[in-house]
Amino acid sequence: IRSWMVFYLALLVTLVSQSEGGCQDTGLCCFGQNQSCITEDWRIDRSYGECYCDQACKTTSDCCHDYDLTCPAVSCVVSEWSMWSGCLEPCKPTLRTRQRQVIQEAHNGGEPCPSLHQSAGCAEYHDQHGPCLQSLVPALITTGGYGNARKKREIFYCVEFKLTSLTVGCQHSFSPHTRWMRYLKEGHQVCVECQPPALAQGQRYCSGDGENTGQDGSLSLQWQAVGNSRCRGLWRRVRRLDSCSCPTVHSFLFI
Repeated sequence: IRSWMVFYLALLVTLVSQSEGGCQDTGLCCFGQNQSCITEDWRIDRSYGECYCDQACKTTSDCCHDYDLTCPAVSCVVSEWSMWSGCLEPCKPTLRTRQRQVIQEAHNGGEPCPSLHQSAGCAEYHDQHGPCLQSLVPALITTGGYGNARKKREIFYCVEFKLTSLTVGCQHSFSPHTRWMRYLKEGHQVCVECQPPALAQGQRYCSGDGENTGQDGSLSLQWQAVGNSRCRGLWRRVRRLDSCSCPTVHSFLFI
């Protein structure tokens, strides 16, 4: 009996000495698939042998038994958006930007970080010397969502137009801040708001909207989408409204 006890004790010591431990004991947690992120311990399938502490082990089912506890998925965390910047250049159609910061990087298969930068169409009617010397013609428009970034101000009026022509460049707008241009189609009715930031210098109308002509129904005007200079065309002024009534995808702003 004593001999058998000595044998089993020696066998137990041998097994313990051969055991390398799981992810927690070895301090292993690896990104992606890593062949070196290996140890020897009990596996999640309740067998004993080589097991992994990398992300790929969840797919190949050869994780160490304590992988989920030691290497939990941590999703990316980002800050709130910053305030919009000013226009990148004055007196011309251009862009404004905003950004957010990464607070916590993603680990162990957590959700990756979303986009950290955004751009939107912008036009500034003043520079360091004062008002711009030339008016911005044709009318410059951007998506109605841009108005969310402006301070809440009174909407002066809305102008309804019928799109009579547009360039093929509108359909080649793939970046996040220009995707809205792909909804523009010939024959569609669109609504464009005139808000105080876009008022013509010293006037109570927005540049390029045809308001100063006093004509509705027959006046054809040029327009250009800010953010993609290849997206432009003609529209016919239909009428002035107190408030816009078009669907969101057909609602825009003079800038």
